[in-house]
Amino acid sequence: MKFSIKKNIILEQLTNVSKAISPRNIIPILNGIKFDLNESGLSLTASDSNLTIKSFIPVTDIEAIESEGTIIIQSKYILDIIKKLPSDIIHFEVIDNLKIVIYTETSQYNLNCLNSSDYPQIELVGQESFITLKSLDLKKMIKQTIFAISTQESRPLLTGINIKVNGDVLECVATDSYRLAKKTLQLAEPYVESVDIVIPGKNINELDKIMQEEEENVEIHVFTNKIMFKYKNILFQSNLLNGQYPNTSNFIPKEFVHIINANLNDYYASIDRAALLTQSKDKNIVKMEAKSNELCVSSFASEIGKVEDKITVERNCDEDIAISFSAKYMMDALKTFEDDVIILFMNSDSKPIVLKSATDESLIQLILPIKTY
Repeated sequence: MKFSIKKNIILEQLTNVSKAISPRNIIPILNGIKFDLNESGLSLTASDSNLTIKSFIPVTDIEAIESEGTIIIQSKYILDIIKKLPSDIIHFEVIDNLKIVIYTETSQYNLNCLNSSDYPQIELVGQESFITLKSLDLKKMIKQTIFAISTQESRPLLTGINIKVNGDVLECVATDSYRLAKKTLQLAEPYVESVDIVIPGKNINELDKIMQEEEENVEIHVFTNKIMFKYKNILFQSNLLNGQYPNTSNFIPKEFVHIINANLNDYYASIDRAALLTQSKDKNIVKMEAKSNELCVSSFASEIGKVEDKITVERNCDEDIAISFSAKYMMDALKTFEDDVIILFMNSDSKPIVLKSATDESLIQLILPIKTY
């Protein structure tokens, strides 16, 4: 195998596929990136057996191909080598089958490689029917939900996001049992089968890093135990988490006593100010009290002092309510909204707080209150 390619092209695709390399890999061959060069172009593949990413660079983006072939290059060094090489054009040449020379006019690296015959056969073939989304919409959906997944491995299903598809409606839910984020998307075309799967959060987070915010189509191919995303020249395949995701449809109340309209920026800033005194504490608890057309957010730390911050709001009733919650959880949820006005829905100090946008019904955030007595 011998070819020459522009640094920015190979670096971008190596950065993309290397996201599938796990530092905890116990299979030596999976610590490498597979280079497969033929007359149509260069394929780069990386996998940790749970996540596989394959990127294709067409022959039109390669400066020169002198000979074809396949080799496994250790990922630990290849990315840093390409980043540090000073030239725009980088040359790759395999010698003695298991060694590769990576060089420019002024620099040269000789690396030992791994045998390509030892690399596992990974099937990356799509379904006849698939779901299509714009990468812009998919990135937004991930951003608006993924922060709510659990970090506790004791409940593995909650470390993923739950994707459901019914006809032309796609629903994405994430929860750690203390908060919940739900985003609904309208598909351009109905999907033939119903879908109810859980994708590992860390994998979907890597997909988010690869995609750009643009009107580029992303194909989603759903299988029994895996899911594959096709984006530009990239195939991104992840295993699914086994088990039945909790039924979250009953978590969100249908009726509310208290409905409060607030300016999003004012409300966020008020919580931010009130949370200053509790930042060192685990739960970062603040108290919110609604009286007439005023919302008072306060916090108290016995060793520091207390703070009260008030903003003007619109309310649907005169009944007072006081409720405590995690300032961090509330601020995380507020960051996902794009409207100027946020609506808070509440029933009592022990029932969930539900957040919605004034104009967009597709996003719902839910936070459980915290008892302070």
